[in-house]
Amino acid sequence: MVKGKFITFEGSEGCGKSTQSKMLLDYLQKKKLPAKLFREPGGVVISEKIRAILLDKANTVMNKECETLLYMAARAQLVEEVVIPELKAGTILLCDRFLDSTIAYQGYGCGVDIKTISSMGNFATKGLKPDLTFFLDLDTEEGLRRRGSERDRIELRSLEYHNRVRSGYREIASHDPQRVIMIDGSKSKEEIFQIVKDALEKLLKQ
Repeated sequence: MVKGKFITFEGSEGCGKSTQSKMLLDYLQKKKLPAKLFREPGGVVISEKIRAILLDKANTVMNKECETLLYMAARAQLVEEVVIPELKAGTILLCDRFLDSTIAYQGYGCGVDIKTISSMGNFATKGLKPDLTFFLDLDTEEGLRRRGSERDRIELRSLEYHNRVRSGYREIASHDPQRVIMIDGSKSKEEIFQIVKDALEKLLKQ
């Protein structure tokens, strides 16, 4: 049923994943390959509205359960409206964050049960998993410094929280090395992109 490829970019704040996903989209388009890039939460109208709620600094009373469910709701809409149709059409679909983000941020970061997140994630994504995930691993303080002073509700959380998120990503990568490629986020963007390109070309030959 699925003819395209699904590639996700993950990592803590300021790691450079958004830059790399845009560079890869440009690379694929120059090669005349069918490629599209979406972000999470967001990507479609309903999911973008949910994103605005999630990242609004005014929503300080939002609890971890509500937060987790909202991320899943945004993801479910994106998968139904975009991801599945595009993969069926043969598109190389790039996504800036996916289910790993909820496991890292709400699971390891906030303490929501990982098995519960995985179960809800399977429901929201209809069992869809990325073919390849790039995890850009960067020192937490450096990543937050890169983000500057204009931060959203999640970025404003404590350094301890963001360290738990980073540790969570490392756990995810260690448990699924066939899918997740961990890259040193302190490397130059050119060095990182070379690793991304090499892995992509290997995937496309499969």
